[in-house]
Amino acid sequence: MSEFFDDLECRSKDARDGAIADALPAQIARAQALPGYGDTLEGVDAVKITSVADLASLPVLRKSDLVAAQEKSAPFGGLSGRETNQYAHIFQSPGPIYEPGGDAPDWWRMGRFLHACGIGKTDIVQNCFSYHLTPAGMMFENGARAVGATVLPAGTGQTELQARAAADIGVTSYAGTPDFLKVILDKADAMGLSLDITKAAVGGGALFPALRQEYADRGIACLQCYATADLGNIAYESAAQEGMIVDEGVILEIVTPGTGNPVAPGEVGEVVVTTLNPDYPLIRFATGDLSALMPGLSPCGRTNIRIKGWMGRADQTTKIKGMFVRPEQVAALVSRHDEITRARVIATREGARDVMLVQIESDCDDTARYAGSVTEALKLNGRIEIVAKGSLPNDGKVIEDQRNYD
Repeated sequence: MSEFFDDLECRSKDARDGAIADALPAQIARAQALPGYGDTLEGVDAVKITSVADLASLPVLRKSDLVAAQEKSAPFGGLSGRETNQYAHIFQSPGPIYEPGGDAPDWWRMGRFLHACGIGKTDIVQNCFSYHLTPAGMMFENGARAVGATVLPAGTGQTELQARAAADIGVTSYAGTPDFLKVILDKADAMGLSLDITKAAVGGGALFPALRQEYADRGIACLQCYATADLGNIAYESAAQEGMIVDEGVILEIVTPGTGNPVAPGEVGEVVVTTLNPDYPLIRFATGDLSALMPGLSPCGRTNIRIKGWMGRADQTTKIKGMFVRPEQVAALVSRHDEITRARVIATREGARDVMLVQIESDCDDTARYAGSVTEALKLNGRIEIVAKGSLPNDGKVIEDQRNYD
């Protein structure tokens, strides 16, 4: 088994940047031709969008925009590059949101992750992701075909049958949520069955260090990926287990929640992804997840940028004094004053009353200077506290709810 899935994983930065410069203008032009983008990309010169930095000038596409577009034009909101009946599958995620599924080799780009897990032609993968309505099962099925593995399409539940099948068939690898593998292993133990699983490719939930170690103690190497139904694989771990390597088929940005503005390297922000899939060209799609870029390259030899993995949700919308305060409002407050670097809204309680504290990073210590902007941007009055630049936590939060709901 070769070390890398393909040569793209270990190409130079110049080669990768050059490929993006070729592919990105074409993808922007495809999107402009789709009715679902309406006037959001009107006037954009696609030829000039050739880098990650250039993408920052384009609007962000949010999940709420996707829902609204699909309500007007089912099922894909006019954002699909193919007719509905030209896809192999159509999926439904909560919302509802409909996603297309192709049957082209490695359509969701999961093969690269499975290869990093060491899964290949000699393996039998017990795929415990759901095959019903949602795409996860097919995503991993498609990826397993890309690496030549055999698949047991197990889906979810029926633990006793799953343990029996794993033993009888000689399953060597697991794909599914992190915790369900333990359920199968424990059931096999209770049934006196010996399993041959040595590799696990997981996603769709938190892989806690203690659980990963438990698998390692049983001789199972467990790695995780970061994927969504809309975008497919976004990033994945390698055996080095030092962050998640961004997939070669997407372009990833980290932006300030509620905006499309890129954060400084290493800062926590919202993950925004542009996919290079011509069938479904999502441009600057906001995942709603928080993460941060990591410096340097992975020791495994893969050369694309890395993220720290999932660090929470970016949608921090909070109701204070009966009014919703949204991340984009905090961003609007910051944009009103050049000297403000960051701001954070903190909701607390004093007796039976909500209290809003607005912390502002600024060199100006005059809170009165910002009172009007706070009221206009947040639509509420609140206490203002000036803090030193760089002192607010680097956790991606712009709204923090400290109220006790017990």
